[in-house]
Amino acid sequence: MSAEETVPGSRGAWASRTAIYAALILWSVICLFPIFWTVTTSFKTAPDVTQGHLIPFVDFQPDWRGWRSLGLSPDTIGEISTPRAEFLKRFWNSVIVATSASALAVVLGSLAAYGLSRFSYSFGFMRNKDISFFFLSQLILPPVVLALPFLVLYKELALLDSRLGIILIYTLTVLPIVIWIMRDQFHGIPVELEEAALVDGLSIWGAFFQIVLPIALPGMVAAFILSLVLCWNEYFFAALLTSTSANTLPVMVASQTGSQGINWWSMAALSTAAILPLVIIGIVLERYIIKGMAAGAVK
Repeated sequence: MSAEETVPGSRGAWASRTAIYAALILWSVICLFPIFWTVTTSFKTAPDVTQGHLIPFVDFQPDWRGWRSLGLSPDTIGEISTPRAEFLKRFWNSVIVATSASALAVVLGSLAAYGLSRFSYSFGFMRNKDISFFFLSQLILPPVVLALPFLVLYKELALLDSRLGIILIYTLTVLPIVIWIMRDQFHGIPVELEEAALVDGLSIWGAFFQIVLPIALPGMVAAFILSLVLCWNEYFFAALLTSTSANTLPVMVASQTGSQGINWWSMAALSTAAILPLVIIGIVLERYIIKGMAAGAVK
């Protein structure tokens, strides 16, 4: 093959890579723009918000007004602040509720998924695939349909405005997703590994904890993070079943309205503070997320 014949191919490959990278960069900008807008809006004043200024130090001069309204600005962080105390209360409610519900869903969902991947079940016409789809189909039901039944049930059980009540309903909400993810994860682990462990003298539980669990750990972490994000951002049930004691951050974000309209700077500052923990968790557990995705845990 002559040099002239290789040039078009090289140019074509270079053009293809350029187009792919350009598309990825464009998509990254589109995905990251809402976060950029939220962070920058937290440092804007009212005129900057209404006039659509975007670039700090170019279109507008950053101001701590949004963070000052939460008691989190440099000039108020050392003082006693009622808004900051309220924010911390809602923040810890979100932390406790989201982590507890996600951890409980991962434990229960992993056990259910392991059973569905290793044993054959029969409930009438339903088999393993039907049971798995039944769990996933629960996500089709709109949350508003469950509003009245849960409201009546929680009132009878004295679970209204309690962390326990929110933890239980969040666990039920994300449990189908965890079961579906972990079922695929366990399907990818050869049964022969457990059989060899049983031959070596381990019990069924011993083989599960010592052989299967370490291999499935990346998928479990990926399922936990996905559940955590869903629970952390859930608004409907938090607004419906809580009032003062167990309110979470999404409810507090939605309440940033006043007689003059929406306080965009306060809402943006609160939203930035709310998404920051998820960003940190994603960075710290990135390698587990990648392993879980590579293993087919997230589809």
